[in-house]
Formats: sequence, structure tokens, C-alpha cells
Amino acid sequence: MKRNVMFLGLCALLYVTGCTEKKEEKEEEVTYAVTSPIKIDTSFTKEYVSQIKSVRNIEIRAQEKGFLQNIYVDEGQRVHAGQVLFRIMPKMLQAELLKAQAETKSAEIELENTKLLSDKNVVSKNELAMAKAKLQAANAETALAKLHLGFTEIRAPFDGTIDRIPLKLGSLVDEGALLTSLSDNSQVFAYFNVSEPEYLSYQSAAKAKGQQEVGLMLANNELLKSKGKVEVIESEFNNETGNIAFRARFNNADNLLRNGETGKIQMVVPLKNALVIPQKSTYEIQDKTFVFVVGNDDKVHSREITIATEIPDLYVVGAGLKEGDKILLEGVQKVKDDDKIKFKFQEPKSVINKLRIAAE
Repeated sequence: MKRNVMFLGLCALLYVTGCTEKKEEKEEEVTYAVTSPIKIDTSFTKEYVSQIKSVRNIEIRAQEKGFLQNIYVDEGQRVHAGQVLFRIMPKMLQAELLKAQAETKSAEIELENTKLLSDKNVVSKNELAMAKAKLQAANAETALAKLHLGFTEIRAPFDGTIDRIPLKLGSLVDEGALLTSLSDNSQVFAYFNVSEPEYLSYQSAAKAKGQQEVGLMLANNELLKSKGKVEVIESEFNNETGNIAFRARFNNADNLLRNGETGKIQMVVPLKNALVIPQKSTYEIQDKTFVFVVGNDDKVHSREITIATEIPDLYVVGAGLKEGDKILLEGVQKVKDDDKIKFKFQEPKSVINKLRIAAE
């Protein structure tokens, strides 16, 4: 009798436990959010590595040979157009000028005497013409001597900043030797390369909206306060890279930017009919991106996709998905291949709007 009671009690316990487990399984059943890719017209900000160049940057070179007699400026100094920068010892050229001036004076006297004799028909007209030619030659030599003497004084051709000065006082300077460089940094150019598809999109947008403004991210990850404008596009694509060079101009009133700096151009690139999905619907394995696609049998299947570009909270899909595919929106870390799920479909537009509101 006792054995029967114990057996009945054990059966009752197993029955109650089984019912509890089934109840817990039902309570654990989850409904997943599912959505679809959608095509939209949008834009994104892309960064391009850029090289910064002064609007004017030239090398200052010696035009005469001699000893460097004076250096009137220092490295990094701001100078003005016409300001004297260097002087090369001019004594030899001064002597040549004096010699040329003396020859000019002699030719003038000779011409006067020949003219007097010509007026009295003592000498021929040809001798008078020869005297005039001799004076002209002497004047030319004098002008040339003055020009060479002027070359010993090197002046700034425009306002700018002096670069490094490699030579020191007393150095023997050869003709054509580099004395320094001069940069006009009041404005700067930023050169950067753009791919062919982005170039075509830019041209379409430029026709509709005109010249486009761009930003410049500096090496310290700070954005330049002033905006620049794309003003020049080169005439040919690079056959090796498939890119074409752009040039943007930036004002540099505070002289922050210098020739040779680097930065990143930030340009808005328009996208038409871009197929987008929420970033949170993806997961990565070994640098590859995947989504879970829900089949007609309500089972999830992983699928690799390629990402064309990234915009806030969204990925632009390059390949792997099409409109109408159902993809798992949330819970990608909780399911695995061939799991059958219960889901609720959310309209793509509603999903995107919620993402944008959350981002704001």
C-alpha cells in the first residue's frame, strides 16, 4: 500500500514538473523585429586625404655669384613685397658699372666732336653714324651693369613668410643658389583625389546647386573654422588609380595653415537610389559583414553582404541584398542558422525615422 502511494506521488510530481517546463518554454518564446532594405536618396560626408599648398610658394635664388654680405630677415619672418632680404657683395659689379659709365661718357664726348666735324664736312656721315652706334652700345653696357648690380640686392616679390635659410653670412654664393623660399599663406589650396563615381555625382550636384563648400579636418582632428570651395578639377583621370584630382581654396586669415601640411577634406557626396539597412541588423565575422535573412519557412539564414559606404546608423549595401528581402532587425546575437522564429515586420521607413530621431 505504501509503495502504491509513493508511486502515485512520484507520477504526480513528474506531471507537475513537465507542465511547469512547458509553461516556461511558452513564456520564453520571443517575437523578433524584422524589416527590409529600402532605396532612398541621401548623402554622406566622406573624408579625403589632402595636401595643403600655399597659393604662392616660390624659391628665392641668387642671380649673381659672390659672397653673402647681408641677411636682413630671419626664418619664419613675415615680410612685405619689395622688402630687402639679402645682399650679395656688390663691389666687383659696382666697379663694372663705373667702367661702363665712363665708357658711356667717352662715347658721348666722341659723338659731340664727330658731330661738329660732320657739320663742317670734315668727316663723313658714316663716321657720325658709327659714333652714334658706339654711344648706344655704351648705354647698353651701362644698363646691363646696373641690372647686374641690382641682382646683388634680393627683394621679396610679394607679401609672405620666409622659410629656412640654408646659407650663412660670408658664404660664397653661386649663381642660381637657393637662398630661401617664400610662401604667401593668406589663402591655401587643398589637393585631394576623388573616384570616378563620386566625381560624376559631384558634377550632377554642382550643376543643380553650384559650387560646393567643403570642410578641412586638421592633423589634430580639429575642424578648420572657415569653409573652402572646390574651384578646380583636373582634366584627366589617373589610369592607375581611377581617381581625378580636385583643388579647394581656403582662406587662412590667422595664418594657421602652412605650405606642405596635410589634412582631410570633408565633402558631402550625394547618393541616389541607395539601398540601405540599419547598422544594428548586421554582424561581423573575420572582417566580413552578415545579416540574417528570414525565409518563407520563417527560418533565419545568414547571408554575407558588401558595404558600399557608411552613413549615421545606416549601411549602404553594395551587394547581397535586394528590396523585399526580410532581414532580422534585432537579436542577431541570439539566433543561429536555420532557427525558426516568430517575428513582427516593421516598415523600413518607420525604422529609419526612429533611428534618425534617436541619433538627434
